[in-house]
Amino acid sequence: MTKKILTFTFVLLAVSIIAAQSTSGPETANKVTNTVTQTGISLGSVIAVVTSWDRNKSLLWAIIHGILGWLYVIYFAITDR
Repeated sequence: MTKKILTFTFVLLAVSIIAAQSTSGPETANKVTNTVTQTGISLGSVIAVVTSWDRNKSLLWAIIHGILGWLYVIYFAITDR
């Protein structure tokens, strides 16, 4: 179970990094940095997706909770299941 969660998290991070590095040109490093900070996923989103997947085992709920980010992380910390 833990291996699946770690694999899911790694794939999610890898896809977001690859998507953020779609710029090209001589100023690629600066553009990539700006792109990652503007459109990259946040720590709250990653935590929300992993905890949602661990609790619900549903990709749809993981995506929804990833969008909500820190709101779901706080809800997850308050509720005990």
